[in-house]
Amino acid sequence: MRKKLFIIPVILVSVFFLFIQNCSPANQSQAGKPGEYPTKHPDRIVATWNQDPATSFNVTWRTNSSVTEGKAMIALAKDAPKFHLKAKSVEAKVQKLKADRVGEDVKANYHTVTFKDLKPNTMYAYKVGANDEWSEWFQIKTACQQEKPFNFIYLGDAQTDILSHWSRDIRAAFSKASDAAFIVHAGDLVNHAHRNQEWGEWNLAGGFIQSMIPSIAVPGNHEYWRYTDNRDDPRLLSIHWQKQFEYPRNSPEGLEETAYYIDYQGMRIIALNSNRKIEEQSKWLEKILKDNPNRWTVTTHHHPIYSSGEGRNNEELRAAWEPIYSKYGVDLVMQGHDHTYARGRTKNIKKGVNVRDQGTGTVYVNSVSGSKMYNMRDTKWDPMGGVMKRAAENTQLYQTISVSHDTLKFRAYTASGELYDSFDIVQQDGHLANKIIENPVDVEERTFENTIKY
Repeated sequence: MRKKLFIIPVILVSVFFLFIQNCSPANQSQAGKPGEYPTKHPDRIVATWNQDPATSFNVTWRTNSSVTEGKAMIALAKDAPKFHLKAKSVEAKVQKLKADRVGEDVKANYHTVTFKDLKPNTMYAYKVGANDEWSEWFQIKTACQQEKPFNFIYLGDAQTDILSHWSRDIRAAFSKASDAAFIVHAGDLVNHAHRNQEWGEWNLAGGFIQSMIPSIAVPGNHEYWRYTDNRDDPRLLSIHWQKQFEYPRNSPEGLEETAYYIDYQGMRIIALNSNRKIEEQSKWLEKILKDNPNRWTVTTHHHPIYSSGEGRNNEELRAAWEPIYSKYGVDLVMQGHDHTYARGRTKNIKKGVNVRDQGTGTVYVNSVSGSKMYNMRDTKWDPMGGVMKRAAENTQLYQTISVSHDTLKFRAYTASGELYDSFDIVQQDGHLANKIIENPVDVEERTFENTIKY
């Protein structure tokens, strides 16, 4: 009897220490909303580019802090299920998320791999993880090295109600253009720059889409905030941005991975940071436009050249970048920030273009994909020098763009899939400005008055 009594305390002590071990920060997942806190299993898997899209792509993912090493496997995506037997292993770069400096209680590591020396125009399968914790296999097709038709998706601000409302918009966009080469996010992906929960919602809402279609994102004003409650502290880029987005470091100093450019099958995509260092970016922008071998050029930044939201007017930005866009014939500018839809061009057609065609010049678009909505300016773009051709209030939208040799087809859809705006940009011979072909849509302009009233 005494022997049994001695054994019981030993068992209790062993159970106690086992409980303590399993509940330690390195072994226990924090409780929270879905996607908020990390586990040993990879989550927040995002594909991007920081090198040539024809021969490489990047993947980032997150785990809890107990996973200090990461790996990825990559193979040619053959139709036989044993394709994985020829997969190659790639070591990941691991970065600790220093969330405590912004008052967030999340212990996470971000992992990044760069798949290099790939074959152009080829489908690859990859998975990420370590030890016994691996993601499923995803597929990405590398770009062609030469000009070839392709499609992409453009989304304005997600920002609020990201999982509940924005999710339907990005998923509707994917349903419409599942063959998209990439997705442009024009800033304000979240509402609070450093809030882990909101980045969790953004990743859950996009889900596997963002693991298979690379993201080209720019920071909005909501991607910048102070680390502390001290109002004298500077607003700094989200602690999550450079951990989960791996972009080219070909920007002006101090704007790494927030301003950059990527060349894709005959198009130069220029991402600009409209929150910081406008003058420095202007010089850089002119340089990369002057030395641009691509037939098409598009840009994306958060704050619009021509504001459509009531009480907004970005005069400094317009004075800095609009003349450069006009000088070098930028084809399309994709923006956000104003939580309305607006599409048009500059009113004053510059010397040297075909002034007989009033549909020429750079096309500017503002759009919104999330739930936060503003009122349209009563005067639209008139005082600022722009001509607005199509507008919408109180409407979630996504845009699909199809690019061929001499025509860019732009289509804007509502979240329910209704075509709302449609036009083509056609490049003309003889260095004339682009011709804009309007494709009238038989849908009344959407306003707060004729949509759902609150």
